[in-house]
Amino acid sequence: MRNDKENIIVDLTFKFALGVIEFSELLLENKNYIISKQILKSGTSIGALVREAQNAESKADFIHKMKIAAKEADETMYWLELCKFSKNYPNGNLLIEDLTSIIKVLSKIIGTSKR
Repeated sequence: MRNDKENIIVDLTFKFALGVIEFSELLLENKNYIISKQILKSGTSIGALVREAQNAESKADFIHKMKIAAKEADETMYWLELCKFSKNYPNGNLLIEDLTSIIKVLSKIIGTSKR
């Protein structure tokens, strides 16, 4: 199923992962180790799963991988919102905005692929 033409969700999730890495490093500098690790793991796995879905063995496999990416996106949103509303944590509003867009695109892809 791999297609090497430009792919918006692959690009969005890759750029998001780069932002997550930077945000995680900022959290580490502030000694917020646990949250940093959680955001780094879930936030970078979104793009990895989307990339993996590009090589899916079937339509069902593609949908399954995209659904897992969506779950990771929801988990990442949780951690980012915790930072947003916690005292003494950096603000991740830009990442939240980017992630909101990614979640919308993932939902659309999953819904369209099911038809």
